[in-house]
Amino acid sequence: MSFTAINPATEEVIAQYPTHSPAQIDAVLASASVAFTSWSEVPIEDRALLMVRAAELLEGEIPVIAQLMTSEMGKTFNASRGEAGKSAMAMRYYAEHASEILAPESIATRGSRSGVRYEPIGAVLAIMPWNFPLWQVLRFAAPSLMAGNVVVVKHAPNVPGCAAYIEDLFTRAGFPRGVYTNLFASVEDAAGIIADPRIAGVTLTGSEKAGRAVAELAGRNLKKCVLELGGSDAFIVGADADLDLVVPMAVTARVQNNGQACVAAKRFIVLSARADEFIERFSHAMATVPTGDPMDPESVMGPLVSRAQRDLLAGQVSSSIAAGAVARTGGAPLEGRGYYYPATVLTDVPADSRAAREELFGPVAVVHVVEDLEAAIDLANQTPWGLGGSIWSNDQGEIDTAIAGLDVGMVFANAIVASMPELPFGGTKNSGIGRELSHYGVREFTNVKSFFVA
Repeated sequence: MSFTAINPATEEVIAQYPTHSPAQIDAVLASASVAFTSWSEVPIEDRALLMVRAAELLEGEIPVIAQLMTSEMGKTFNASRGEAGKSAMAMRYYAEHASEILAPESIATRGSRSGVRYEPIGAVLAIMPWNFPLWQVLRFAAPSLMAGNVVVVKHAPNVPGCAAYIEDLFTRAGFPRGVYTNLFASVEDAAGIIADPRIAGVTLTGSEKAGRAVAELAGRNLKKCVLELGGSDAFIVGADADLDLVVPMAVTARVQNNGQACVAAKRFIVLSARADEFIERFSHAMATVPTGDPMDPESVMGPLVSRAQRDLLAGQVSSSIAAGAVARTGGAPLEGRGYYYPATVLTDVPADSRAAREELFGPVAVVHVVEDLEAAIDLANQTPWGLGGSIWSNDQGEIDTAIAGLDVGMVFANAIVASMPELPFGGTKNSGIGRELSHYGVREFTNVKSFFVA
């Protein structure tokens, strides 16, 4: 078995990487276990120097890794450059702030001195997705390494070049052997790795199905886990929203990363007073999204990651149209070479259709019309997921109502939901457990140790 990279724009095989054997996996876990003993004792200031060095190397190689990301998963070259730059920024952020985030805290008790310490727990297994092959890994790895943990990464099988690059990046930056290791391991191997006593915790970003499997394995083996899973984020358009601002942002929120982002807006809930105008303008804007060669700087959208992903999305849309949904634009795969699917807008979507019930991981927007904000929030919450949501309004009262009322992990007002080092990232319900980023993410894989001196 091998990890095979296929260019989704050309359908050509780029490279193949052999999977690690059981003996090689055991050697990686042994090396990680040994590395943790010494890495956890390295002063945090010295860890920061290495992290900054890795960020510097990445910043100097942005065109190289951007082209690799584009060729392996199809995001536009411009988007790949942005992802690489954002990843380096996050590495610098945690290098600068980890010391204060992880500093011991004093808590007043009846003792003379008491509080908590944040200590590393060991080797953490990270099971990572293909849609953000650099950012997803580094936004976990940077804070975890700064906390003194060591990291073993099982990356997605269709971005093996990106997986190998990240390990090489840390090696060239001077991180000791075993502190960051990439594993070309199969899904079948993952269960044994999670159960291995040399692994102290596991994080996964991926599907709900994969999250349930990992959570079950982690629970059975009493391992800490963090899960960042699917989402069907609501984009609520208020009655007084400025559509000159909102419509372009709605398009970006839906087609970013070729529509393949868990935190992308997928359901557009519009108050009836603005519904007709929004649908007309939004549909026109989606119909004119420049789609094509992801290396072309004029392209806003490239192909979906694989034939299987495109076919899944096409089936969800065609089934929903057959059930009564109306395609205002798009609605069928583009012909020709590459896994292209056009920006699509669906309205009049039946509640029991696939487009209403399932996550659409591609550039398909579902538009709902409601009478008021209360109905919008109620509809937004009628989903098994709770990752993020946004409210577009000039009314501060409406904004505060939405922030309080949406049952999600993140609410953005007059801005697209995004991930950033300063704020925790994660969701409620079937969107996962735990948090990434900010000080909450740094501390997820630490032992919060209480101390008390009488």
